[in-house]
Amino acid sequence: MSAHHTAPRPFVFDTEFDADGRVVQQSDWQPAKRSYSPAEVEAMLAEARLEARQQALNEVEALRANALSVVAQTIADASQQLGGVVEQHRHDAAALSVACAKALSGAAFDLFPRRPLEAAIEQLAEEIDASPRLLIRARDLDAEGRHQIEQLCQQAGFSGLVVFRDDAGHPASFALEWIDGRASFDPFEAETRLRERIGAVLDSTQNPVFPQTPDGSAF
Repeated sequence: MSAHHTAPRPFVFDTEFDADGRVVQQSDWQPAKRSYSPAEVEAMLAEARLEARQQALNEVEALRANALSVVAQTIADASQQLGGVVEQHRHDAAALSVACAKALSGAAFDLFPRRPLEAAIEQLAEEIDASPRLLIRARDLDAEGRHQIEQLCQQAGFSGLVVFRDDAGHPASFALEWIDGRASFDPFEAETRLRERIGAVLDSTQNPVFPQTPDGSAF
């Protein structure tokens, strides 16, 4: 059986003295304090409470910052999705409006197929009054309908020859041809142009919404 002995450490003085016994350098050594007064204990407790409170506040602030970051990201994602929903709603509303207009105009054309032609003659009165000949391309114009169109041309000031041709594609379609010009109308072409125009307007007004933080910067 053997034992390990630790070599003794000599006692070291940090205080230096001169030959006359005066202190040249004071020692920095302080004995460990093993007892505290009630006031010192209370002060240490107050300091510990303050440190604990500050640590808790720091943790709360970190949790708050993390929660705000999560909320901001959630709002950003929701805003992107909401922008898509709004854009889809705009397209759907435009498509519904076109569908309603098509149904209403189709019913009106069925009831009054000659009305677009009559309106065109009324508006073009000054253009055709000096022409010796007016060619009207229409469809399903019976003798009574042609007579009414001729009377309308006379009322508009046209005194030339009215010639009819039954070669229009749609009952409400027509084409007016005179010496100096031409005018035509086709419901299907009008619908196509309307859809293209609405699509162009919707595309040009797209404006994605990006949420902003309180300082004004976007996420």
